[in-house]
Amino acid sequence: MKGDINDPKALIREAYNIEGITASECRSVFLDWALSLPEELDQKATIALLLAQYSSEEGAESHPMTQVLQDGLETMTNVRRRGGWRGRRNS
Repeated sequence: MKGDINDPKALIREAYNIEGITASECRSVFLDWALSLPEELDQKATIALLLAQYSSEEGAESHPMTQVLQDGLETMTNVRRRGGWRGRRNS
């Protein structure tokens, strides 16, 4: 595991480290992060933990990833896509 349980691929951490990253790029990172999050984790709770973790860093209040995480906290639902035969068996 490259990151930790809340950010397995360290995508959020890396986004905060990229100088000049745009809001659009942060949304793409967020989507990749959300799709790679282990199914057993509560997404909203994990977003809140990430916000708490990174909010203390210098410049975090104006970083586009902070806004993307805040938006995600407000709009995220725990709906997961199921692929393969499990996703098709109820069709």
